Amino acid sequence: MTLTPEQLAEIAEARATTRPTLRATSEGMERHLYVAHEVLDHGLVRVIDYMGDDAAITQAARVSYGRGTKAVQNDEGLIRYLMRHWHSTPFEMCEVKFHVKLPVFVARQWIRHRTANVNEYSARYSILDREFYIPAPEQLAAQSTVNNQGRGELLEGDEAQRVLDILRDDAMRAYDHYENMLSQEGQKGLARELARMNLPANVYTQWYWKVDLHNLFHFLRLRADAHAQYEIRAYAETMCGIVKDWVPLAYAAFEDYRMGGATVSAKGVEVLKRRLAGEAVTQESSGMSKGEWREFEAVWG
Repeated sequence: MTLTPEQLAEIAEARATTRPTLRATSEGMERHLYVAHEVLDHGLVRVIDYMGDDAAITQAARVSYGRGTKAVQNDEGLIRYLMRHWHSTPFEMCEVKFHVKLPVFVARQWIRHRTANVNEYSARYSILDREFYIPAPEQLAAQSTVNNQGRGELLEGDEAQRVLDILRDDAMRAYDHYENMLSQEGQKGLARELARMNLPANVYTQWYWKVDLHNLFHFLRLRADAHAQYEIRAYAETMCGIVKDWVPLAYAAFEDYRMGGATVSAKGVEVLKRRLAGEAVTQESSGMSKGEWREFEAVWG
């Protein structure tokens, strides 16, 4: 992805302008403010605004008038307690507004998270750019034989090149027709709200996405997971780096209890107790289905 000189100048101007404030700021987040982080071939993630920091979480939990305790270890312990016991409200005190440029098919996955405020670029009002997501060769894979919504082995050689050519040619042809339908040279030109329906799902759109930290963590837990689709995972991983700098104590707890943790069912707890007591437990004697047992063994051996 390459930003235009005008866009780079706009970002530089925004970062050069400082304003005095009494509200809490995060040094880590200030470094990310307005900066365009490149994702995929034409995408980006930018922080437009944010509210709160680690101290805002603990302040809300204690309902204090100021910073509360100044001991970092106490704040860290409280944040870990809140995360461990699924106390979500204090994390909702922090908010962030992202500017995201992403392919339409990724946006349709993303919008399933209905806990944010979204304003998308309007193709009824404006004309979309000639920008499409074309996967890198290492991301071209066949349908998985064990996962109905996942990828399997990589495509190689002539087959991979044939798919790339089809994706590129179809996208360009669709955009050519889009421009032709919009054109008012010798014709009235089709309305933008109708012409857009001819564009493919890999065309890029943009939106502002504002979300609180609790719901952002939920988004990242699902979309930065290794099982998530690569394209949306690329955005989630970029956002993970930003959030880690913004609220380092909260992000460390999130990594520990959500990303690196595991949820165990009541049956799973019972199996673990029986194992610790020396019993050899099988799937048949566990009370679990084959699928649940397979997932249990993947974590617990």
